[in-house]
Amino acid sequence: MPATIFVTDDDDAVRTAITRRLTRRHYIVRAFDSGERLLEALDHDLPDIILLDLKMPGLSGLETLKALRPKAPHALVIILTAYGTVEDAVEAIKVGAYDFLIKSVDLAAIDPVIARALEYLDLQRRVASNLQDAASRYALSHVIAESPKMRALISQIQELIQNPKTTVLLEGETGTGKEFIARVLHHNGPRQQGPFVGVNCTAIPHELFESELFGYERGAFTGAYQRKPGLCEQAEGGTLFLDEIGDLTLPMQAKLLRVLQERSVKRLGGHDEIEVDFRLIAATNRDLRKEVSQGRFREDLFFRLNVVSLKLPPLRERVEDILPLCRRALLKHSLAMGKEITDIDLEASQLLERYTYPGNIRELENIIERGVIFCKGKTLTAADLPQELRCQSSAPMATVVEAEAPILRIEMALGRHTLEDIEQAIIEQVLHMTDFNKTQAAKFLGLTRFALDRRLKKSSGE
Repeated sequence: MPATIFVTDDDDAVRTAITRRLTRRHYIVRAFDSGERLLEALDHDLPDIILLDLKMPGLSGLETLKALRPKAPHALVIILTAYGTVEDAVEAIKVGAYDFLIKSVDLAAIDPVIARALEYLDLQRRVASNLQDAASRYALSHVIAESPKMRALISQIQELIQNPKTTVLLEGETGTGKEFIARVLHHNGPRQQGPFVGVNCTAIPHELFESELFGYERGAFTGAYQRKPGLCEQAEGGTLFLDEIGDLTLPMQAKLLRVLQERSVKRLGGHDEIEVDFRLIAATNRDLRKEVSQGRFREDLFFRLNVVSLKLPPLRERVEDILPLCRRALLKHSLAMGKEITDIDLEASQLLERYTYPGNIRELENIIERGVIFCKGKTLTAADLPQELRCQSSAPMATVVEAEAPILRIEMALGRHTLEDIEQAIIEQVLHMTDFNKTQAAKFLGLTRFALDRRLKKSSGE
């Protein structure tokens, strides 16, 4: 749709010439000979751009500008001025004008100013749209939390949203949605209008990480041709999300600790301390306590990060959430592929609920996307799902219930699972719970280490 431009000038010749030029460029143009008439028109129609003469009888351009702001807050105002009134035009910009244009016989100068203004408007609208989309996508009410563990997590998030300066550590396996939860924290709190700067600590080479995080001054090193603010500065007023923070080198951990303590950064090659204000959310799939005990992670940085720790449960421990997550993914991928798949049949639902999802939510998304690709009708069937789901469905399903002492539950299909299957499922789950520490697993199972090894060899066919 063509842009709408209002031209306001008391000089008939100037007003007519500008109107004709803009009309030839296919803009929708309306012209007014005074500020009063412009303000009346704004009660019924809102333009994208207003060209406003600075010197007019009656209401001056500056007075008109101040009066139109409540009526047309998003319109860009370009002041038209003669050579002698440039200082007045600059004053107009201070009170809200977008730009000013010196009137001359040659009207060609109007075109680039209008083009820049339209580009700026387009950028504004895209940013506003992205913020609105993000606010909707990461709304707390949209987080699927049917399982007890996720309901407890949501309760913690609601408390944290009210404390926008508190550092948060997100712990959980790969694919459990740590970045998603970080964005939920950001987009539902007071910092939602600020930037969300996400950094994958494993994606940036170690030798470049410092310059990326803290920025650099021109000439700081070969190739530093101009100053570059770091990611800490870019997160000003918003959230800095450091994913896989457990992979940072010890020297970088020390430098990050200093930033968190001082709340300031010093660019490479710079001398000035730059104050920064951001909320830090860190995430890891490692056990940082174990990393600290083994000397791979600084204890002082761990304490600085571990102000509030949220543990994201793996998908196998939130079975109640699996089908709701599948239905959401089904809707998303169906729309993206132009299909009308509206349901999941019973057999497919059972397969999806029984699968243990080593890759968690990320793997679930991939499974549903693949299913949508191969689905021929309006209902997703077991035949549309990957082979590994059907293979795993023959094994007993094991789940762990958190309590004072963890409770292991095994789901046995009578007539399909044997006692040997149940034993194997129990051993595998206990090994997973103990991070494959066979001595501890044997203790939980009431076995000797030798007896556990014998059972594992038997199950592997050795």
